[in-house]
Amino acid sequence: MSVPIPDPLRQQIAKRDGDRCCYCLTTAVNSGVAMTCDHIQPISKGGSTTSENLCLACSACNLFKSYSTEALDVVSGETAPLFNPIKQSWSDHFVWSADKTQVEGITPTGRVTVNTLRMNRIIIVLARQRWVSVGWHPPQ
Repeated sequence: MSVPIPDPLRQQIAKRDGDRCCYCLTTAVNSGVAMTCDHIQPISKGGSTTSENLCLACSACNLFKSYSTEALDVVSGETAPLFNPIKQSWSDHFVWSADKTQVEGITPTGRVTVNTLRMNRIIIVLARQRWVSVGWHPPQ
């Protein structure tokens, strides 16, 4: 279900999140595609349209996340919650690969988020390779 987000709230979220996806850290400027606002806790699962439940997400992360809030961690074999960018720190759950082109989950939450959101799709990895070569990636 698509819920309209008032422009002032959308602008507040964009400013707070630095105009980049809170999941994969891609910027709209690098991707050439506008960011969307993601309901971290989906409306269908009781989430609200407030700054505490919204974050910027690239179109791909938002699409693949869909209504998911948890997934099976293939390492532990247990269900883990997806990353919550408002309540959790990115660097506690993720690191960049040695070549800086892939997001690696270092916790169950990180791993299920990387897998569910398909954060290392070949097209984005190829784009990150180009961004790395000109110093645009990874974000500081």
